[in-house]
Amino acid sequence: MKISKEAKIGLMGTIALIVLFFGINFLKGMSIFSNDAVYYLQFKNAKGLTKNSTVFADGFDIGRVSDVRYDYMNPGKVIVEISVDRSLRIPKGCKVALDEAMLGGCTLNMHLTGNVEDAYAEGDTIIGDESNGLMEKASAMIPQVEPILAKMDSLLAALNRIATDPALAQILHNAEELTANLNQSSIQLNKLLAKDMPQMAKTFNQAGENIVTLTNNLNQLDLQTTLNGITATVNNVNNMLAQMQNPQGTLGKLMNDPTLYNNLSETANSANELMKDLKARPKRYVHFSVFGKKEE
Repeated sequence: MKISKEAKIGLMGTIALIVLFFGINFLKGMSIFSNDAVYYLQFKNAKGLTKNSTVFADGFDIGRVSDVRYDYMNPGKVIVEISVDRSLRIPKGCKVALDEAMLGGCTLNMHLTGNVEDAYAEGDTIIGDESNGLMEKASAMIPQVEPILAKMDSLLAALNRIATDPALAQILHNAEELTANLNQSSIQLNKLLAKDMPQMAKTFNQAGENIVTLTNNLNQLDLQTTLNGITATVNNVNNMLAQMQNPQGTLGKLMNDPTLYNNLSETANSANELMKDLKARPKRYVHFSVFGKKEE
């Protein structure tokens, strides 16, 4: 039987369409020839989840989103159909959540915790977790962040005023001059130290040698003999003081007996009167004559 050219073209077109269909589905990640298990998830908000999105179980790729549709018979509910590996057991009580990304999009994450012996059957509807995701938590923090942002804005404005203040430029200029002066002083100090330090070191060394010599001389002194001499001198002074304080001794009588003091005083007065009379009338006491004749 001879096939016409038109039939061949039609057959080739049909084959091409079939290949294109399976190729597109394969590229979308849909399992064409496998027999996956189907489950239904119920959410109040799809959060932008799209068909053919990846389904993750604790971060691992386990399937695809087969369909996302609004439940018109139960308003306020969104049904998400997923196809996952049939060998996967989804325990009851596990957490299924839609997590929004920072840059948009949404991922479906299943946290499989619980007893796998008590698992959902294929075709069961799993109630999704409606707790706030990352974006909702960030939105809830905005009222708390706004006062901080206002304070930061005020702080930045104050810093801007300080930065544009002419006094700041003058302060910086003065700081630069001070730094330059300090650098110059440091250079001069280094030169001075390089010039005078050897002489200073020599002087310190000489002083150290003198101290060592003095220490050696002190070590060579007979300190015990010197101390013994000092002790003997002190004892003699103490004995002399004791004799002076003893009323029966000569020094004690001299210092304590008023009669002796009065006699000495009268003697001194008499000697003083005699000296005055001698000066006034010396001839009365000295007789001298050339001819050996005594004057009447």
